[in-house]
Amino acid sequence: MTPYTPSAASPDTPAGAGTTSSLDSSVKQILALILFVVIPQAVGLLGSLLTADQVDGWYAEASKAPWTPPEAVFGPVWTVLYLLMGIGAWLIWRKRHWLNARPALSIFVVQLVLNSIWSPLFFGGYPWFGAAALWMAMALILVLIIAIIETMRRFWPISRVAALLLSPYLAWTIYASTLNLYIALTD
Repeated sequence: MTPYTPSAASPDTPAGAGTTSSLDSSVKQILALILFVVIPQAVGLLGSLLTADQVDGWYAEASKAPWTPPEAVFGPVWTVLYLLMGIGAWLIWRKRHWLNARPALSIFVVQLVLNSIWSPLFFGGYPWFGAAALWMAMALILVLIIAIIETMRRFWPISRVAALLLSPYLAWTIYASTLNLYIALTD
């Protein structure tokens, strides 16, 4: 048995024919990957910009859980989590012609929207609504956890790697929910 080698172009085929489609496809894949990575990063950046004054405001003085990491940890962790989320969604997008890929990407968008609401609600809502904002954020983060689990469940049959890439995000969100709950209980 001979190993597979690409066949040479026939004499009637123009030079480079057949490679343009492959090149276009590769460029499309790279651009899509960049887009899928940038969108979650933009969500995180927007949330950070909208809440920075509150992080340095009331939150700096709040009674935090003893297991709360230093503030410097949150930015890098979320950057990595958003990167993994984007790569996972891109892996599903690559199989977008599969029957269940679009619904899986739709629930991914839902969880990303929920994610984008949590920071402004938790940090920005407190000065307006006090402890009620912390409890609303707690309810929201629980819904977000369910949405992440549902996203992973829908990703799994399409790409197990994509589903597993969301595991650290799920773990961190569950951890973040304990921080939210502690502050809500002690406020």
